[in-house]
Amino acid sequence: MSKLEELIQQLCPNGVEYKPFGEMATIVRGASPRPIKNFVTTQSDGINWIKIGDVKPGSKYITETAEKITPEGAKKSRFVKEGDFILSNSMSFGRPYIMKTQGCIHDGWLAISDFDRCFISDFLYHLLNSNKYQQMMKQKASFGGAVQNLNADIVKDLEMPAVPLEIQREIVRILDHFTELTAELTAELTAELTARKKQYEYYQTKLFSFGDATVYMPLAEIAEIGTGSSNTNEELAEGKYPFFVRSQDVRRKNEYEYDETAIITSGDGVGVGKIFHYIEGKYALHQRAYRIHITDERIIPKYFYYYMKATFLPYIEKASFHSSVTSIRRPMLNKFPVPVVSIDQQNRIVSILDRFDVLCNDLTSGLPAEIEARQKQYEYYRDKLLTFKPLA
Repeated sequence: MSKLEELIQQLCPNGVEYKPFGEMATIVRGASPRPIKNFVTTQSDGINWIKIGDVKPGSKYITETAEKITPEGAKKSRFVKEGDFILSNSMSFGRPYIMKTQGCIHDGWLAISDFDRCFISDFLYHLLNSNKYQQMMKQKASFGGAVQNLNADIVKDLEMPAVPLEIQREIVRILDHFTELTAELTAELTAELTARKKQYEYYQTKLFSFGDATVYMPLAEIAEIGTGSSNTNEELAEGKYPFFVRSQDVRRKNEYEYDETAIITSGDGVGVGKIFHYIEGKYALHQRAYRIHITDERIIPKYFYYYMKATFLPYIEKASFHSSVTSIRRPMLNKFPVPVVSIDQQNRIVSILDRFDVLCNDLTSGLPAEIEARQKQYEYYRDKLLTFKPLA
């Protein structure tokens, strides 16, 4: 029998009592002095003004604020102290945060305080974050299928388990250990991915370092270079071919198709000069993206894909005399020099880079999948640990 099971058997063998949250803590809504711009200050006597933007991604704490309000504004707001909880009632709806500082909250927050006699802070954090209570808050705050407003009365009416503090401490210890293991695994996988990418970049550079005797040909002499059409109909029509636009977005269209093997690069926008896709089969294309179809039998298309992916961005940066290129001029593309080496050498390069590509992509896709699996596992055990039999 585990320590947790022993504690439950000793302290609450018949279950635990459930009480309205409002009987176990003080729950109030924040308040905003209006217009707020009249109360924002940079003076030393300013009081922290807590906004949702002050929450760091993935954090359970509020540690600092970007703005302060005047003492006069604080009188028209709601003050929260270190150790209190605040609960968002919009945007990151129903998400709890623990105060590691103090300040004032506007009416987009709820404040939870005076819970110490019933809850350990970390246990309450896990409880409010559990799927059960997150769903309960959303359901109670919804009307007509849409989430409306999480008010103080809804939170006060939540039925919360009155769990003995010793049991709470043991549950927090278990969950903290699980979180630590997950963080370690994520760090290891991320480090492995970084190492693989560096190794990939090293071999990519080495493989495309050819001798002085190598012949280079302008891209225009070994490939057909084209663009798509501007008639996109706002890119909304449903079609059967992938539709590549200026950036990395993919839509579905059927107006413009090419049936060929091609390399796609954006002509302007956020993805300028980057190689997005190696396509085999039918696709459609925006006018500001270029399609490159290798026509010379001396060049293997995938060899060119890897070469362009490795060297094209530095090439256009050098050609335009800028480190930040906003658009590709057609002459740049036409003159892009491509090394013509033997088919055997091209196949060897493709084979090596294919293996690295698989390794990196497998790890890239595997990393989020592994993290998500761990997160689901954590949530499953968290919710089981936070499920208590009602007092008989």
